[in-house]
Amino acid sequence: MLYLPIIVSLFTIAFVCFLIKSIQKSSAGSPRLEEISRAIREGARAFLRREFRIMLPVFFLLSLLLGIISRGFLAPFIFLIGAGFSFLAGFIGMTVSTGTNARVANAAQYSFPKSFQLAFSGGEVMGFLVVGLGLLGVTLVWLFFKDTLLLLSFAFGASLTGLFMRVGGGIFTKSADIGADLVGKLEKEIPEDDPRNPAVIADAVGDNVGDIAGMGSDLFESYVASIIAAMIIGLPLFGLKGLFLPLILASAGILSSILGSFFIKVSSKLNQTEFLTQTQQIRKAMERGIILSNILMIISAYFLISRFFGNINLFWAYLSGLIVGLLINKVTEYYTSEKRKPVLRIVKASKSGPSPVIVEGLAVGMESAFLPVIGVAIATVSAFYFAGFYGIAVAALGILGILGINLSTDCYGPIADNAAGISQMAGLEKTVRQRTEALDTVGNTTAATGKGFAMGSAALVALAWLSTYFSLSNLQVASLLDSKVIAGLFIGAALPFLFSSLLMKAVGKGALEVVEEVRRQFKEIKGLMEGRTKPEYAKCVDLTTRRALKEMLLPGILVVLVPLLVAAFLGLEALVGVLAGSLISGFLLALFMANSGGAWDNAKKYIEAGHLGGKGSEAHKSSVIGDTVGDPLKDTAGPSLNILIKLVGLVALMLLPLFL
Repeated sequence: MLYLPIIVSLFTIAFVCFLIKSIQKSSAGSPRLEEISRAIREGARAFLRREFRIMLPVFFLLSLLLGIISRGFLAPFIFLIGAGFSFLAGFIGMTVSTGTNARVANAAQYSFPKSFQLAFSGGEVMGFLVVGLGLLGVTLVWLFFKDTLLLLSFAFGASLTGLFMRVGGGIFTKSADIGADLVGKLEKEIPEDDPRNPAVIADAVGDNVGDIAGMGSDLFESYVASIIAAMIIGLPLFGLKGLFLPLILASAGILSSILGSFFIKVSSKLNQTEFLTQTQQIRKAMERGIILSNILMIISAYFLISRFFGNINLFWAYLSGLIVGLLINKVTEYYTSEKRKPVLRIVKASKSGPSPVIVEGLAVGMESAFLPVIGVAIATVSAFYFAGFYGIAVAALGILGILGINLSTDCYGPIADNAAGISQMAGLEKTVRQRTEALDTVGNTTAATGKGFAMGSAALVALAWLSTYFSLSNLQVASLLDSKVIAGLFIGAALPFLFSSLLMKAVGKGALEVVEEVRRQFKEIKGLMEGRTKPEYAKCVDLTTRRALKEMLLPGILVVLVPLLVAAFLGLEALVGVLAGSLISGFLLALFMANSGGAWDNAKKYIEAGHLGGKGSEAHKSSVIGDTVGDPLKDTAGPSLNILIKLVGLVALMLLPLFL
């Protein structure tokens, strides 16, 4: 039975190779398009190379510590393998995305459907590489070593890599984005992605290192963690059936996603249609593929679970996770879509200045957190009712069942965004820019729903780790009458706030450096504003890279250090409080931040589309300020909390041998 996941994994990796070759067959276009794309690709690769050099000594020290805890060399070896798989997925996905962006812009000159297909294929590379490598890694570790603690080491390596790539990429992308907007849009009143802006390449690089490599590593960790948690809990309860079921369900999810992806196509008639029709058709195509994948997965899960266990209790647990994932997606879309009332309220507030915009956006984010939490609560109770702690782990598998296609639609967004920017920088015809803007508009929605999906999966995976912690620590209950548990709850609840504060300050420092550099270039480089000379793009990329890499270390150390200190001074019961407190406050804070930022962003884009005076109006300037406030919330601190709430639980599990 272990050979089926391996075969499916290898088939998926072969499918990814086919996608890469098909993308490379398309032309990157004119020398100008290639030049811009090359600058973005080289900046992104340089960032990841420097990030890897900083991560390497940290991971080496942690592997030594892990070797001491486990009294052997296998745990640190598997830890490094997990880290390597996660980094590899992010690096390959990002490399392909930075090679696809110019091809999308070039294809938009003659075929809108072709440009969409290229952008989506680039997203598929990241989406299916994550699930293919994740399932392969987990299966091989079990096949060769038959040790659940080594599976934890694999997950720990993947999780820590995800943290650094998510945090580092998030700081980079928003430092560049805010710096570019503050000087370009507000001070110089030039369009977004204007080639005269010295920060425009750094902004495009940030889309890839943050929303491709960072998001991919984040969900790689969620994916392998959900499988491993279910395997660890299921083995003592159900024997090999409980161990193999997560692997088989993951295999079925990958195949369902691949089949669904073939139905995400648009008609060739879209070349002659208007912007609104193009965006509607793309959304319908994506919904069609995702709905079909979900239907196939539900049928497969029912058949597999009834065949394995002779009853369908676990199927209802799995279904509860899948449904809560759909709920969170719909809620996120409602609160961040430019067609819905929450965003339109922010648009209306922009007529009165930036302060009402910020107040309204904060209110939208706070309101948006309620329904997803209710959904997770219902799914948790339902899953536990049907199958106990194993049911909770299976529910986490449910929300990540068709991760391949869900992540593909999310990673499509940054590629489309880059293509729109390249079209502007290369001075392509107005028709081409309208087509790439249509691609980008849909990408904004998929990016927002992707963040909601990532947060929902993080919450259920963190619950699965909490369940695993009880199972492996031999704790039966953590009483709220115990003062140490209460102390742990307070510490855990405060941790996401301190973590977010560090990231927000890092973005603020980085943005300030970018603003000063952009102002310097506009002042000192003669002819820059008139377009006669080129800006020094590399300087903005370099200073943003240095700031991001410098600031990412402390948050990473904090996540590892807090559980260790609590366990050492307050005990394992208090650590339960830390896990529960960080999960609850971190999940709520992540929802609030991501949806506030997404709503501000789409309110700005709604005005830029020509409403309330369009670009350059007072309403637009107010919305830009709201967007710059929301950027570090939705793209840095909020998504990074997904990693935090999962990693705290995993660190707690890794520490158990020291205190038992």
